[in-house]
Amino acid sequence: MFKKAAVLGATGGMGYALTEALCQKNIKTIAFARSEENLVKYKENWGSNADIFPGDAMNQADVEKAVSKADAVFHAINIPYQNWDPALSILLDHILDVCSKQNKPFIYVDNIYSYGLQSKPATETSAKNPHTKKGKLRQTLIEKIKNSGVPYIIAHFPDFYGPQTGNTLLQYTFEQIIDKNTVLFVGKTNIAREFIYIKDGAKALADLALKEGAYGEVWNIPGTGTITGEEIARIASRHLNKQVSFRPVHKWMIRAIGVFDPFMREYTEMMYLNETPVILDGSKYEQRIGALPKTTYEDGIKESLDHLLKTAERNAV
Repeated sequence: MFKKAAVLGATGGMGYALTEALCQKNIKTIAFARSEENLVKYKENWGSNADIFPGDAMNQADVEKAVSKADAVFHAINIPYQNWDPALSILLDHILDVCSKQNKPFIYVDNIYSYGLQSKPATETSAKNPHTKKGKLRQTLIEKIKNSGVPYIIAHFPDFYGPQTGNTLLQYTFEQIIDKNTVLFVGKTNIAREFIYIKDGAKALADLALKEGAYGEVWNIPGTGTITGEEIARIASRHLNKQVSFRPVHKWMIRAIGVFDPFMREYTEMMYLNETPVILDGSKYEQRIGALPKTTYEDGIKESLDHLLKTAERNAV
């Protein structure tokens, strides 16, 4: 389908993993992000198939230059919640405009917010009824992509976890586990939620994007089933050989923290996902593309914690 790809947001969690997955497939990959320092550092891991391209996606001229060197464009840019509106729309307008002018296919990394409340595992054809500000914004962006005339893939993912993931719910908890025995966990610890090991998600999306018949559609890329906070704590306890326990962070606590923290203030409306989780149905992918990569939660959590331990050791030197 393509021989050279541009990954916009290459130093973020999914951007990093996507660049890695594409390079491992021997696809020349233009890693685009604002921080040249991080791009240079990460290129050591990506190898010779990665070409770094420092730039700002809010500057359409930078996007044009990066995209001109590629056959396909992955949009994996992630920005803080408090900056979503209007930044997400501006970024998407810039990228879609460039893809339209240069006739480049567009692959979009999306979350589950646009699904709203779901009573059973959500398929790509499930009615989307977003009831939050963020969910409605995400749905508006999806409609913009569908109406752009650009060949597209829209991929929905659960919350990410894993090495280099960045600012996610599980990462927030994992970082505390390294130094503490009792740590904060966002939401109720006895409710099963879905997460996806970020490298699995990146591999699945790279495979999907290489299928010509996948374009013009929405796709779910689920994780390896569901897991509770209590189960995560048990895995961490066994792996680190210490007793780890989770203290749930409830909505009222998030709201209180949000008085001082703009990110937490914006997250408050998404707390419903920790009480009535959205679970993705990936049968469409498996029927048409093939088996989804599925790292077990046991292995994924261990690798996430080991990565944090190694990072802490390096920083201590």
